[in-house]
Amino acid sequence: MALTTQLHRSRNSLASRFLRVAGRSSAQQALASRSRGVLASLALLALPLCSVAAPLSVVVNPGDQGEQSRFAVFSEWRQVLEQSLRRERAAGGLQLTQSNDATADLSATRSRLNDLVVGPAHVVGSALRYGYQPVATMDKTVQAVLVAPQNSSINKLSDSAGKRLGLPMQDSVVTYLLRGEINASNSTIKQHFGAVLESRYQDALLVCLQIRRCDVVAVERAVFERWQAAGESLKVVMQSKAVPGLSVALKPGGTLTAEGLRASLQGAQAGSLKLQAVGGEAFEYVSTLGYFTPRTLPGATQVDAAAVAKLMQGGALFIDTRSEAEFKAGHAAGAKSVPYHEKSAKEADFKVEDDKFDLTQLPANKAAALVFACNGAECWKSFKASHVAVKAGYSKVYWFRGGFPEWRAAGYKIEGSP
Repeated sequence: MALTTQLHRSRNSLASRFLRVAGRSSAQQALASRSRGVLASLALLALPLCSVAAPLSVVVNPGDQGEQSRFAVFSEWRQVLEQSLRRERAAGGLQLTQSNDATADLSATRSRLNDLVVGPAHVVGSALRYGYQPVATMDKTVQAVLVAPQNSSINKLSDSAGKRLGLPMQDSVVTYLLRGEINASNSTIKQHFGAVLESRYQDALLVCLQIRRCDVVAVERAVFERWQAAGESLKVVMQSKAVPGLSVALKPGGTLTAEGLRASLQGAQAGSLKLQAVGGEAFEYVSTLGYFTPRTLPGATQVDAAAVAKLMQGGALFIDTRSEAEFKAGHAAGAKSVPYHEKSAKEADFKVEDDKFDLTQLPANKAAALVFACNGAECWKSFKASHVAVKAGYSKVYWFRGGFPEWRAAGYKIEGSP
């Protein structure tokens, strides 16, 4: 601002001089004309200071490895992205964030909060379903495997029924793949195993096997192979199909193009990070394994966007259960933000006590019509909030399963910056 003010003062001073030279000789007028050119150049220099483009928002989730490994992976991605985006001359700089929360990343893709997403296959697969474009992927794929000690009697998935399972957090790509495979066998993790122990990092699950707190654990094949190479006596008793490794997806509509960024990324390597082009078909398998909400909810009425619009015209309150950041980025006109803080498993018989939802933000009148929504059929927050409201005695609970994505796609009015 100081430089801008100084330029404006210079402009005023030069303008005064122009007035004084009016009517003088042609040589003096020519000099004045050149001065005007200098003034115009100074004014142009001041413009970028007043209208700087917003930085490109990039989130990088390095996966479920230990902190040291995560930091190393993130550093490699930072180097590659900075090189690539300099080549693409992305205006406004780069706002790069490291994430260790795949749950938040999945939610953010549905609200399209970030310009660029780097993450595991299920996060990028979700981004593609909500309008992002595939750009590139690492040259190594990822496969979830169920691992047991070599001398264990467990040799296939059915042998592990009732056993103790060690698992990364619920939105890990490993858990995502394992859950999908077990769902495909007409069961659920909770129904199949006797107990489930969760760990933030996959390497901690080896200890769970060693001290015999876990009978089997689920990890990436690369992690299993590293354990085996270190001398651990282990075997694979089940495996998923292979999916892309860490990948990049771009939100369309900005200054970058998927083609241009892809070319830049492939030319900007760092350490062991090697990237190759990828298309949407590579994520089809992982996309079919998403843990969708049930299609019915006892005590609540499921509604679509058109029904919600009519309900709101009649005085119903639209409760948006997404995060505050998602709500600010874009929400249905007239909606109220009451975030559902979710820690429980994405299952119909979830543990309500694990979550937080402020019922005091709902109307005191238990006969009030309430519409609960979040980020579509894969988002469980509105399902759970609707369930909590029903249990609290609200008699007119409407569950908008399609949520904000359906509202937006139907063309209804949106507030914020969708």
